[in-house]
Amino acid sequence: MAGLPAGSETEPDMENSHFDFLAIGGGSGGIAAAVRAAGHGARAAVVEHGRLGGTCVNVGCVPKKLMWYAASLGHTVDEYAGYGFDVSRDGFDWPALKAARDAYVQRLNGIYARRLETEGIARYHGTARFVDTRTVTVGDARLSADHVVIATGGLPIVPPTRGSELGITSDGFFELDERPGRVVVAGSGYIAVELAGVLRALGSEVTMVLRRDRVLRAFDEMLSTELMTALDADGIEIRTNAELDLIERGDPRNTLTVRVNDGTSIQAVDSVLWAIGRRPNVASLDLAATGVETARGGAIATDEFQQTSFEGIYAIGDVTGRAPLTPVAIAAGRRLADRLFDGQADRRLSYDCIPSVIFTHPPIGTVGATEAQARSDHGDAVRVYRTRFNSMYYAFSDHPRATAMKLVTVGDEERVIGCHVIGEGADEMMQGFAVAVRMGASKRDFDDTVAIHPTSAEELVTMR
Repeated sequence: MAGLPAGSETEPDMENSHFDFLAIGGGSGGIAAAVRAAGHGARAAVVEHGRLGGTCVNVGCVPKKLMWYAASLGHTVDEYAGYGFDVSRDGFDWPALKAARDAYVQRLNGIYARRLETEGIARYHGTARFVDTRTVTVGDARLSADHVVIATGGLPIVPPTRGSELGITSDGFFELDERPGRVVVAGSGYIAVELAGVLRALGSEVTMVLRRDRVLRAFDEMLSTELMTALDADGIEIRTNAELDLIERGDPRNTLTVRVNDGTSIQAVDSVLWAIGRRPNVASLDLAATGVETARGGAIATDEFQQTSFEGIYAIGDVTGRAPLTPVAIAAGRRLADRLFDGQADRRLSYDCIPSVIFTHPPIGTVGATEAQARSDHGDAVRVYRTRFNSMYYAFSDHPRATAMKLVTVGDEERVIGCHVIGEGADEMMQGFAVAVRMGASKRDFDDTVAIHPTSAEELVTMR
């Protein structure tokens, strides 16, 4: 029967359908919040219509990182000859990689399910719809709770372009059974550049179509410029200041023809990938029954404590439109549960100085203010330090990739308010430097830290 707790055979009694805490959404944020609430003694439940783990586990961070590893291995093969190995790229098997990746994700789904069971958290499979501010229906079940958190995440955007339904989104990317020979990627954000890089490294011909003049416009311009150079070096065609105007069946019929608004067309395309952003997943919730306010685009507005416009209803993660990152959703959910059930009245997530990584080739790590943001906020009080070099990894390479770093400081004490890196190892080195930036370290603190040699990371403490 739809809406029953996982493993149940009979409908729960109405008196047993009331909870202290109800998470709508079984992704990273919702599960983290429910587990923390249960750990504090709350009677908790999770509602999820799809596979446990949400976007991150099923069609986001986890499978994306596995594909990035595969692509990175492809790049590594290119460097083997310089180090004396006779290795070629021949024989890549996309279906085998997909099967291994999907099996890994399925194991994670099972781990989440067992975690909920171990913690005594009720799990309902279905779509939650609000009846009133404290009650939702899930199929035939009717659930109520003292506290409800909305953690339904986001969905990929598909534009109203003619023939747009012939394309796929990032969700569809993970359903591809075979490697597409020729791909057009529409978009310039981190999803677009990550998937374009993976596809190219694994053998696809890739064209990116950008509405503006560069990728990653929300990030520091140095990162954008360096990545554009790297994408070009990989053989990815980039068309700037352009949009897709029409997608139609090509010749042969199993291919697509893509027409661009500059009057050109791209023939014999196997797949068009829409990576133009995501929208909050709120349509099925019937929020009108609650009075919860949404912002432009459907994002649920919250205060600093994740409280919506109606007391007792909260929202975390991508559905809020703020910092759409898995660790952010997890941190917000756990802090919410600490505040509600462990007496930590001021417990909340600060959305300032959140580090992030973009899994491109090479990877990008960034935390804090961009140079443009800093100069807008602090004017002449800003001082910037930069370096650009080739990592020792490329000592014997015929196609080295530059590493570029930037520290953004402010004031006489030169407090570091921004740290931006693109290059080998940037994804791993940024976590530690993010701690330093968050703690308010100065450039002098960086300078007084003994370098680890020989590494790329040492450049961040030796910059002049």
